[in-house]
Amino acid sequence: MKETALSQVHAELGAKMVPFAGYNMPVTYAGLKHEHEVVRTKVGVFDVSHMGEFFVRGENAEALLQKVTSNDVSKLVVGKAQYCYLPNNEGGIIDDLIIYKIADQEFMLIVNASNIEKDWNWISSQNDVGAGLVNESDEWSILAIQGPKAAEAMQSLTSVDLKAMKFYSFEINEFAGVQDVIISATGYTGSGGFEIYVRNKDIKQVWDKVFEAGKAFGIEPIGLGARDTLRLEMGYCLYGNDIDDTTSPFEAGLGWITKFTKEFINSEALKAEKEAGIKNKLVGFELIDKGVPRQGYPILNAEGEEIGRVTSGTMSPSLNKAIGMGYVPVELATEGSEIYIGVRNKSLAAKVVKTPFYKG
Repeated sequence: MKETALSQVHAELGAKMVPFAGYNMPVTYAGLKHEHEVVRTKVGVFDVSHMGEFFVRGENAEALLQKVTSNDVSKLVVGKAQYCYLPNNEGGIIDDLIIYKIADQEFMLIVNASNIEKDWNWISSQNDVGAGLVNESDEWSILAIQGPKAAEAMQSLTSVDLKAMKFYSFEINEFAGVQDVIISATGYTGSGGFEIYVRNKDIKQVWDKVFEAGKAFGIEPIGLGARDTLRLEMGYCLYGNDIDDTTSPFEAGLGWITKFTKEFINSEALKAEKEAGIKNKLVGFELIDKGVPRQGYPILNAEGEEIGRVTSGTMSPSLNKAIGMGYVPVELATEGSEIYIGVRNKSLAAKVVKTPFYKG
């Protein structure tokens, strides 16, 4: 099992450590509900150094990314990031990722920890244009500093005007006394904040200074348990749960990052699928009856027939309601549709709702 550069720090803080995507990661420190609330109301820090970092460089860097990703990379300018996915040849999704345009001929890709090897092999196999490819996943650490007080709490650590940064923009500047830190106005919680990319050798210094600066704002370390409940309240997809190698991007609601202004892997088939219309759709739902939906539980219609599976589910700490996501036939995907969740041989009533569940 791999360790992040901060694994020892988490252990010393009393975090409950669990294996996640091949890494020893903190799942909780002071309790999931408490940590969730800290991020929604103050500021919390996640170690997400298990994520992968690839660099694509050279005059054909953009050409390679245009081929392997779904979004239109040509629209990116230096200092901006873009959400997209890697389509496979069978109509599914290899991974979802974020692309950062570092310079005119340099991009950084942030990929899911569980898919680092798969993504690297796939992109490398498609690189027939001679783009420079480097996998630096073991050399970088990432802190996700999230919450409504994040900008105010971190402002003393950098000359970058954090409050002025637009969503999905980034700057490379000094942060916490370290040069060339990537400060990114991105996140996976829906409560605002930043993701800080630092070389492993500097991460302990950054971690210490972040907590020092945030002390007056109630800053706390946050585990992956709360990261999951926070993203689910926003209706954000999690690879391996809500999307995977067999998932249609259109059924998953990712049509907005599928751009047919260019040709890319499997684009003709995806275009045909879009024109033909989808049969199922990823929806959010709330339980009406008492219970908690979990990944893999069956979704049923009024006749008790299985029509889908829960892909993600939890008891929402912010809303105090049982919520979940799953694929259902399009005729049952409209807001207010009644569905049922099979929980321990019981059929619990639920209704389809619009995401995000948490409106802020």
